[in-house]
Amino acid sequence: PELVAFAEEHALLITSIADLIRHRRQNEKLVRRVAEARIPTQYGEFTCYAYESVLNQDMHLALVMGAVQGEDDVLVRVHSECLTGDVFGSLRCDCGWQKDAAMKRIAEEGLGVVVYLTGHEGRGIGLAHKLRAYTLQEGGRDTVDANLDLGLPVDSREYGIGAQILVDLGITTMRYMTNNPAKYGGLEGFGLEMVERIPLIPVPNPENITYLRTKRERMGHKLEGLDDDL
Repeated sequence: PELVAFAEEHALLITSIADLIRHRRQNEKLVRRVAEARIPTQYGEFTCYAYESVLNQDMHLALVMGAVQGEDDVLVRVHSECLTGDVFGSLRCDCGWQKDAAMKRIAEEGLGVVVYLTGHEGRGIGLAHKLRAYTLQEGGRDTVDANLDLGLPVDSREYGIGAQILVDLGITTMRYMTNNPAKYGGLEGFGLEMVERIPLIPVPNPENITYLRTKRERMGHKLEGLDDDL
């Protein structure tokens, strides 16, 4: 309150550390490409590029199929790290399914990008906290309230790094595979344009149906057509 009063008295603007980081992400290059390799997958051959964040040295990946630089309306998926879903096939979420669906769709067209962002585990709260949140969900809390009960944000992910990776790959216009509006808000600030949003609607199961409903009803995810009659 004292800072606000001082700023008002002297006609000064107030900013936060989060605002400064956001500004840097939009106006400075905060990732650098450090390695690449050919990655043959069950869906076809991708080139994998490793990007290091200059903010915290986190390592992010881009899986690229085809010559995407300069192409219009490229298929894109920006995917948040989810160890339990992506690696172990957890049925609690739809993360692994969305990743696989995106890679399959790209392979069908022969051109596209999956950006894999680390540091996003549990919508940014980290793996251990995510497991603690799962325990609360076993007691009846949904995915939103479980985070709040732990004193943690509902979703602390930022996507500026992902946007910068797309720019580095030469992407300008894209067809974006996502159900989450937060993933494409502010793309214009990076010189990117989403010409189409392609939904990825999973087939729910008894383990994730409450999670999917919560994402739709409390987090604004666009899950129209979700068959939740379980």
